[in-house]
Amino acid sequence: MPALPEFELPPYRLSGVVVGALLNHAPALAALDEAVSAPPYKTAPKAPVLQVKPRNTLCGDGAVVEVPGDVDALEIGATLALVIGRTARRVNEAQALDCIAGYGVAADLSVASDAPDRHYRPGVRQRARDGFCPTGSQVRAAADVPSPDALAVSVAIDGVVVHRTDTAGRVRGVARLLADVSAFMTLQPGDLLLLGASHGAPCARAGQQVRVEIEGLGSLHFELRAEPP
Repeated sequence: MPALPEFELPPYRLSGVVVGALLNHAPALAALDEAVSAPPYKTAPKAPVLQVKPRNTLCGDGAVVEVPGDVDALEIGATLALVIGRTARRVNEAQALDCIAGYGVAADLSVASDAPDRHYRPGVRQRARDGFCPTGSQVRAAADVPSPDALAVSVAIDGVVVHRTDTAGRVRGVARLLADVSAFMTLQPGDLLLLGASHGAPCARAGQQVRVEIEGLGSLHFELRAEPP
C-alpha cells in the first residue's frame, strides 16, 4: 500500500480519509437532463452525492499513476481539497469554515465512461484503483484564502492547458458542503473533503503528463503510465 502523502506544514498530516462530492457542479447536474427522473432514483439528489476514495488511491505530487491495460483513458477531475482541522459534526454553514485548516489541490481520477448511469452507480473499479487520488504537497492556510468559492482552476496535459474552470457554480459551496456532509457523518482533523470536479473534465492517456493548478494554492503534477502486463 502506498505511503500517505504529507502536506508540508503542520497540522496538515493526512488521516487517509478522503470524501469527495460528485455532481456538485451545477452544469454537471443539469447535463443529466431527464436522466435524474429515471430509475432508480426518479428525482434529483437532495443531499450531497458522495464517494470515499480509499487509502490506496492516495498518492503525492510527482507520482506515477498506472492506467489499467483495458482502459482507454482516465478522466482528470481537478478539485479543491478542504483539509479538516477541527472535528466537524453537525455544524452549520456559519461554523463550517472554522473547521477547515486549509486548502490544497487534488485530482479525482476515474476511468473515462459514457455510460448513462456512471454518476449513479460508479463502480469501485472505475474510481478506487491505486493512485487514483493524487494530492498536492502544499496547502494554504484557510485564513489566507478569503474566497475559496471563486478560485481559477486549470488542467494541462503534456504542457498544454486543455481545461479551464473555477470553484464557483457549485450546487453546494465550501461552507454548505461541509455543513451538509457533517449532518450525517463526522469528519476528523486530517480528513480531506473534495469540493468536486467541474463538468467537462478532460481525459488523459497512458504516457501523458498532467498538471492541475488552482489559483493561489499551487499545482499538482503526475504522470500516467501503462500498467505492466
